[in-house]
Amino acid sequence: MNSSSASKSKVGSSSQSSETSFKRKRGVFQKDLQHMMYGFGDDPNPLPETVALVEDIVLEYVTDLAYKAQDIGSKRGKLSVEDFLYLIRKDLPKLNRCTELLSMQEELKQARKAFEVDEEKLATVE
Repeated sequence: MNSSSASKSKVGSSSQSSETSFKRKRGVFQKDLQHMMYGFGDDPNPLPETVALVEDIVLEYVTDLAYKAQDIGSKRGKLSVEDFLYLIRKDLPKLNRCTELLSMQEELKQARKAFEVDEEKLATVE
């Protein structure tokens, strides 16, 4: 029980410092969140308070995930994608989506590389 209360106090203290950083960055994702909310069935123009609340929740989640990944990565000395995948390993929809996006990123990287090689060949032929 002591370790859980210690972790709760740690979380509470980090959320206080992160709240001030949220206030500075508020509205950065507002348009994107409005579009996403509409895509998931909300009104085309949701209330600004609702968007602000969703933004706070998202920023808190992402910040918390990044801190946890950093804790895991610090044991090896560097932060990697695998640290994030490890954290979401039990949430299969998120894990599947992340692995799908990572494989698409790799495919795009390979396609760009092939395109650059083709351009270089064309430039040397002409």
